[in-house]
Amino acid sequence: MTVSTATTVLELSKRYLIPTYSRFDLEIQRGAGCRVWTESGHEFLDFGAGIAVCSLGHAHPEVTKAIAHQSAQLVHTSNLYYTRPAAELARQLVENIDAEGKVFFCNSGAEANEGLIKLARKFGAVSGGRYEIITFQGSFHGRTLAGISATGQEKVKKGFGPLVPGFVHVPYGDLEAVKSALGEKTIAILLEPIQGEGGIHIANAEFLQGLRKLCDEQGLLLLFDEVQCGLGRTGDWCGWKSIAGTSVLPDGVAWAKGIANGFPLGACWISSRNFMHLGPLCDLLGPGSHGTTYGGNPVSCAAALAVLEVIKRESLLMNALEVGAYFREELRTIQSPFIAKIRALGLMIGVEFDPSIASILPSSPEGQLAGRLATALIAKGLLAIPAGERVLRFLPPLNVTRFEVDEAVEKLRAVLK
Repeated sequence: MTVSTATTVLELSKRYLIPTYSRFDLEIQRGAGCRVWTESGHEFLDFGAGIAVCSLGHAHPEVTKAIAHQSAQLVHTSNLYYTRPAAELARQLVENIDAEGKVFFCNSGAEANEGLIKLARKFGAVSGGRYEIITFQGSFHGRTLAGISATGQEKVKKGFGPLVPGFVHVPYGDLEAVKSALGEKTIAILLEPIQGEGGIHIANAEFLQGLRKLCDEQGLLLLFDEVQCGLGRTGDWCGWKSIAGTSVLPDGVAWAKGIANGFPLGACWISSRNFMHLGPLCDLLGPGSHGTTYGGNPVSCAAALAVLEVIKRESLLMNALEVGAYFREELRTIQSPFIAKIRALGLMIGVEFDPSIASILPSSPEGQLAGRLATALIAKGLLAIPAGERVLRFLPPLNVTRFEVDEAVEKLRAVLK
């Protein structure tokens, strides 16, 4: 590989990369655990973890070992054949839900949600020609055309019409609004039990239970997008169980992000529940109905198996609960008039700031308050993730320590002072 030393990473990137992202002016060369470094050696505490992706932190040795070992044996076969890593990973994911069903592997959260959307369309086609899916304001379901059509945020839709028809958006957490939106073409309800991109908004148990009851009464599918909140981030393998326990079981779940510690992998689980004469729901998408070239390749699945093994062996679900609760309480000690709300479940933490915080931030001709605040934190050596206009997300690895939390809180305190 030829590496240019005469031009900086930022200069190369701005010249040759399509500007689809609002990137911070920060290049990252390497990482270890909860920390990253630039080429010039500047160190940062990373409480974004690649947007809830690096569940075990950067460059975890067991994930690295699993990737190296598998890549020396077999990288790709296509899905015309079976491999042990994919089969074993599917088994473990099904067992983590503790309900019968099957798994489809893909490459991203958007694709996992696409699988659930196609499942709903297929189910509707064979059960009366229904196709509409109810989703929620403030939601985010990916950047494909179906994903942005399902997303309840207008900013992601601009310039991409006409959108995919068949999505109805209602206020998040409002069961009566859901009931009012039901029509003869409704086939499913799709939601994030915890809205991530929307600013860490957490559903309550009664809402999730009400949706399950409504779906059962109307013959609808209940589908959960757990791309950001699933696989341990809330202190449970299933984000919805951190809210409603075992009182709710969806018909399908989408995962990605934290599943393989940064190696591209997405998945969706589909229940084995029988609907009328259709047989098990998980068998509805038969041969030729859905697919992907790279999904479930052996290397990605080997990485994911290593992630699940470390989470179990090191009791990181409990760590997410305990350190997450500690983090939330330490944030409350800041006692700043600029902090409006703190919303948290496990290690999924959102801090909403009062608009008056603009008075202490560096002036900027553009950019929302959250982005400007994130830039100010970068100057103090802390990485956090903006969400919307005024929310910062803190999504550290599941093995983050209290010492690292203390360090992050002090950096935030310093900026707010």
